[in-house]
Amino acid sequence: MAPALHFLVAGGGIGGLAAACVLARAGHRVTVLEQSQAFGEIGAGIQLGPNIFRMFEYLGLAAAVDRVAFYPAGLGMNDVRTGERVVRVPLGEAARAAYGFPYGVIYRADLHAVLLEACRTLPGVTLRTAAKVDSFGQDDAGVRVRLASGEALAGDALVGADGLWSRIREAVVGDGKPRVSGHIAYRAVLRREEVPAHLWSDDVLLWGGEKTHLVHYPLRRGELFNLVAVFHSNKYDEGWNTFGDSAELNERFAQAVPQVRELLARIETWKMWVLCDREPVRNWSQGRVTLLGDAAHPMLQYLAQGAGQAIEDAVVLGRALKAASNDPARAFQLYQDERYLRTGRVQLTARFYGDIYHASGVQRELRNRLFQSGQESAGFAGLQWMYKGIDPERLFQP
Repeated sequence: MAPALHFLVAGGGIGGLAAACVLARAGHRVTVLEQSQAFGEIGAGIQLGPNIFRMFEYLGLAAAVDRVAFYPAGLGMNDVRTGERVVRVPLGEAARAAYGFPYGVIYRADLHAVLLEACRTLPGVTLRTAAKVDSFGQDDAGVRVRLASGEALAGDALVGADGLWSRIREAVVGDGKPRVSGHIAYRAVLRREEVPAHLWSDDVLLWGGEKTHLVHYPLRRGELFNLVAVFHSNKYDEGWNTFGDSAELNERFAQAVPQVRELLARIETWKMWVLCDREPVRNWSQGRVTLLGDAAHPMLQYLAQGAGQAIEDAVVLGRALKAASNDPARAFQLYQDERYLRTGRVQLTARFYGDIYHASGVQRELRNRLFQSGQESAGFAGLQWMYKGIDPERLFQP
């Protein structure tokens, strides 16, 4: 058997922890370097397609995720100004029948907690906080990382899972700042008792309009209600934790149907973030260093695949390492060659779906007629290539 390796993973978010879990279960030693003072995730909901649940099954995490996930009855879109139904796709058993796995939603912090607990149970994982990677170097023997504190660490390979503003990417790809989409998102979470019965829905429901949309769905088995409002804006503020301007939000949705405006009015404090992505790239590895998740292929949220694609990355990375007999440089090439077209397609399709959701004029009419005809299906049948996902056991077969 090939000797076990020591991996340094920059970033303790969903992607970094998934990678640590995969690598440690393969017998490797992993040190996760999280720049924050504690491990944690911003409190917001995320959608999980069947392709992601397939990864949970492979990782042995399906039961843990099931305890904190919510399984919506359907996936729908309404017109935000008229209230007319544009499309509704049944989920539940229909999703399982089509793909073998469910479609769910989860509180981002709950998914992060599942991965963190999995890492804590693995003896090969060391979890460090206040450990921001400042720079790195490599040679034929391994990698060296210098933290912002000045501390130096050595390992056999480095995985950059340090997000949209990745320091590792600066050195490996060098493509400058992320692409600002011109869209900003406001997010908030309500307790169930704060949502009137006539406004509650067990669906993932999106209200689409000209340069705006609102999406909402339950979380934590129905204990919480997640809302995300998106609109076009020239505002720009890095980060995920900036407070939003309720007056601007209400102005953008002034022409929305009453139930949308009533939902928005129930939120006193919104958190805002600017939506950014990057152009797809073919190469995100350099010798014993590679990227994963948002550091490799950041995408807009319109397909709800950012976290899921990071988890797929981790699984493929583990399979590539096995196929390469634990040669990290060769494994990293196999991994990115397997991933770049799929993740690039998600990146570009997410941009397109943003246009669909925010359509106006003739585009809006065309969207509504196509989806209402039943010949097209928003966000589900047209995305079979994405939701069918990958079969880890068949990767890198001779």
